[in-house]
Amino acid sequence: MRRWIVLLGVAALCSAADPLAAQAPAAPGQSQARPAPRRDAFYWLGEINKASAVINSEEGLLDPALAPRIAAGLNRVLQAGDRPGGPRPSLVITFEPLLIEAAGVEATLLHAGRSSQDMLATVRAAILRDELLRLSEALGRTTATMLRLAEAQAATVVPNYTNGVAAQPNSYGHYLLGHVAGLERDAQRLREAFARLDLSPMGTTVLNGTSWPLNRDRMARYLGFPGTVENAYDAAQIVAAEMPAEIGAVATGIALHAGAFVEDVMTQYAQPRPWILLREGDGNTYVSSAMPQKRNPGLLNDTRAQASRVVTLGIGRAIQAHNIPPGMSDAKGVADNVAVTAGAVALLDAWDRVLKALVISPERALEELNSDWTASQEIADVLMRKYRLPFRAGHHFASEVVDHAKAHDIRPTDFPYAEARRIYGETLREMGLSPAELPMGEAEFRETLDPVAIVRNRATAGGPQPAEMARMLAGAGERLAEGARWTGERRGRIDAALGALDGDFGRLLARAP
Repeated sequence: MRRWIVLLGVAALCSAADPLAAQAPAAPGQSQARPAPRRDAFYWLGEINKASAVINSEEGLLDPALAPRIAAGLNRVLQAGDRPGGPRPSLVITFEPLLIEAAGVEATLLHAGRSSQDMLATVRAAILRDELLRLSEALGRTTATMLRLAEAQAATVVPNYTNGVAAQPNSYGHYLLGHVAGLERDAQRLREAFARLDLSPMGTTVLNGTSWPLNRDRMARYLGFPGTVENAYDAAQIVAAEMPAEIGAVATGIALHAGAFVEDVMTQYAQPRPWILLREGDGNTYVSSAMPQKRNPGLLNDTRAQASRVVTLGIGRAIQAHNIPPGMSDAKGVADNVAVTAGAVALLDAWDRVLKALVISPERALEELNSDWTASQEIADVLMRKYRLPFRAGHHFASEVVDHAKAHDIRPTDFPYAEARRIYGETLREMGLSPAELPMGEAEFRETLDPVAIVRNRATAGGPQPAEMARMLAGAGERLAEGARWTGERRGRIDAALGALDGDFGRLLARAP
């Protein structure tokens, strides 16, 4: 419980400190860079005011003679906030008094055509935009780790399970590529949500705009947005409350995928001889306080618990946005929304650690396959595909073989071929088919029950056979690289825009008396 309270406490600090804080490049002659300003609400309020000063003074909405003095006062407020322990208010109504104190009441001329509604909607969108890029990077890291593991385990044949029961043999690499596909869809949903979030609400004021001819497009460009929210009512009243719920859904999807993967590994710990475990040490497992033989999978437990927290936080955004009139702030809080993305990043980091700690025993996995009848479906498939036996007859034959084997504790590798011939004849009679010998010879019958051969001989597009594995691994790698480029391009665009704003604001500032 204490750990969960600490997590929420850290998340609450996000309204005053952005987890995306980056290091500024070192200046010539400096051995260590000065940290760049945190991209919190204070930072973005500063950027909005800087952009307003530059744009409005150049477009006749702010007296060019007053603009440099106002810029100098604004600069003092920002410098004070960047100092350790300096004031960093996160609301327009607490930021403005500092600006008035530093530059005089004339500084409120910057507020022409603005409202706390559109300003805070812009601040929140900018913060969540940074958070989504951070989440995108974490998603890419975990997907890359899973992809490397899939390539390394492409030829490892293991049991796969449906309804909690061993079902078929499969390549572990193929299994992992299935999870990679799920993470790719999470990345797609994230990018789609980002595109809807990445529009500037600035200049819409409260509900329907303003009589001031503000240049919304230029403001958007300075803040790193590629465009503006089209409808002024939508900007602060509808989309601002909608996006937290959508981002919560993205995080929830990631958590559902993580939880399913963790639980699949967890089931192995109930077995006396698992074929997949966590490597001991490094905090992955811990010894029971009472039972010395136990090695509890603490990392799996913690990762699953974190997935549950993210689901709780993600669904909570929809609950908080539900049944409120437009414009209410219930679901808009920065701390609550950053808690969702920060929780998802922590989950992905933990999942990444799980993937790197897995120890897989191909020999033990194959032993488990050969001790059960997960290959029995192949008998029905071969009888139909090669010998034109109706599938239901072949399925019935294979089922009878399995029933006989389990009743007499016979492994697939030891099943008597003569018994298979007998059961085949009985099956044909029961199904009303003409009498015939089992068309498979003994060698073919045994090869049909070989899990390794089954995986190798799959012909379905998207299957685990070597050629398809190579194709899918290459495709997943290309999509992963494209996702990394997408994230880098958006980070670069935002940073370049803010750099351009700093340059133009600096030239205005240079004219201050």
